[in-house]
Amino acid sequence: MAQGQIRIGIVGAGQVVRARHIPGFLKQPGVRLVGVCNRHRESSARVAREFDIPRIYANWEELISDPEIDAVLIGTWPYLHCSVTLAALDAGKHVLTQARMAMNARESQRMLEKSKEHPSLVAMIVPSPYGLTGESFIRSLIDDGFLGELRELRVDSINGELADPETPMGWRQMTRYSGFNMLTLGIVYETVLRVAPPADRVLAYASKLVERRFDPELGKLARVGTPDSIQVLTTQEGGSVGVYRISGVSWHDPTMTITLVGSEGTIVYDLLQDEIRAARSRETDLKPLPIPAESRGRWRVEEDFLAAIREERPVTHTDFATGGLYMQFTEAVARSSRHQVPVRLPLQEFSNPSL
Repeated sequence: MAQGQIRIGIVGAGQVVRARHIPGFLKQPGVRLVGVCNRHRESSARVAREFDIPRIYANWEELISDPEIDAVLIGTWPYLHCSVTLAALDAGKHVLTQARMAMNARESQRMLEKSKEHPSLVAMIVPSPYGLTGESFIRSLIDDGFLGELRELRVDSINGELADPETPMGWRQMTRYSGFNMLTLGIVYETVLRVAPPADRVLAYASKLVERRFDPELGKLARVGTPDSIQVLTTQEGGSVGVYRISGVSWHDPTMTITLVGSEGTIVYDLLQDEIRAARSRETDLKPLPIPAESRGRWRVEEDFLAAIREERPVTHTDFATGGLYMQFTEAVARSSRHQVPVRLPLQEFSNPSL
């Protein structure tokens, strides 16, 4: 790193990168944004002008090979995450990749194995922003015995973003860009992993209730690639059971909640409002439980990535091992739905990406 600076190159500068990551990095001392590569040279030039980034590249391979870049931010859709990550780590560059981690579990495993080949390099995934505020407080409640033994896990993530069949197909519904990733399944499971054990078995049913939508790239109606409604039954390590309801076609009452039911109490975390309600087993009603100021978490992705590079603290949100867990869960749901059989986790082998 030149003169103590961390020099960052950006592969894919979409809305989230421009709105959140670039401003986040620019707020940190000792950081320089060196270059950017978007899908098209014109959009790369626009981003470079907007943020005073000195270089643009014809392709991501050119950016990766630049010796004046220390770290790479991957802001593309999942279809490029694996390829860019593998090349960046082999080129000796730290990696921060947008979520979801990859297209499928096989790719996520390759990324994890490559990161282990380069232990001196930071390999981090942009974490789920949901639940950051209250996760530490919930873990403290669990550690203090508020729940007792976990019995049930209930997860709801329901909205109407795809309820209108006239809504054009976005990249998340195109398997060529998103792979096995479905709706908010991966992001809520990642959030669940912060407060509950991982699943060890899933039985799923995934539907495409609106089977065809207008594809802007093709300019015509096309078959939708990923589900718009998902139901999953799970068992967790330790013996608890769970149910996930994920929908993008529900017109009313959007919600995103995690409910933990234990032998001694219940905790409900409203992820959209960052509000926690809870009750002991003998209490009749759930009551608001304010998150103490000293326990409140926050978005600190760019800060954490730089701190890990400087060896000030390790990555906690989110490392490649955690990304592998949620990618395996997502693929298990896809397999179970496709074949209508339960699937055990962790996966013992990685399927052909087309399943």
